[in-house]
Amino acid sequence: MVSIFFLHYGTRGAISFSFAVTPSERNRKRMKKNRQTPAAAPAAKPAGFFGSMLSRENIEAIVIAVVLALFIRTFIVQAFKIPSGSMQPTLLIGDHILVNKFIYGIGIPFTDIKLLDVKKPERGDVVVFIYPEDESKDYIKRVIGLPGDTIRIVDKQIFLNGARYHDGFGVYTDPVTLQRGCLNGNRDNFGPVTVPPNALFVMGDNRDHSADSRFWGFVDINKVRGKAFIIYWSWESFLKNFRFSRIGRLIR
Repeated sequence: MVSIFFLHYGTRGAISFSFAVTPSERNRKRMKKNRQTPAAAPAAKPAGFFGSMLSRENIEAIVIAVVLALFIRTFIVQAFKIPSGSMQPTLLIGDHILVNKFIYGIGIPFTDIKLLDVKKPERGDVVVFIYPEDESKDYIKRVIGLPGDTIRIVDKQIFLNGARYHDGFGVYTDPVTLQRGCLNGNRDNFGPVTVPPNALFVMGDNRDHSADSRFWGFVDINKVRGKAFIIYWSWESFLKNFRFSRIGRLIR
């Protein structure tokens, strides 16, 4: 290391001096090397809530969850809400139900083909099906007639294959009996008709206030989405009149 002295003359003849220290050759090389070495990068900061949500692991978990949900909804079970009173008192407006979709066969999406059917619809089943007159809508009714059955209604009494049929679920609230030929006369006097192959005759439990097979005909079995089996939630309307006693009630 070399020291260099400097002599300074002031404005009034004063003399002062200073010195500087110059580094040696070894020190100069060391300083040069230190200047060329990059500083360590600071630790990465968390990307925040949305950044963590978009991580690869979370995206994969979300995709898997969506696929499973769609699979369950399409082939296993689907939730529906009851919008009308045609199935009262069995189902009330605002009941939220689950429907078993594989019991009558696994439907291939966008077709009427069903595979691996566990059983056929039975008399008394409460089923959800595609409405024959508007396939954008789903209806829910009770199965009364099966393929080959002859249905006749006389003064609100149902006759099945010539014998009086008591299902124990239908209710009649209108004391008036409508006669054949008048407006909505089919409600109380109907038939006889024979249920064709691969079809069902269905009715609402609220017999005086239900649009069903008496008015628009039979239901194609392949259009049946599934069997309703449980009420998982119930209220009269959004955040109004909760009906906790109905939650978990099996549908019969």
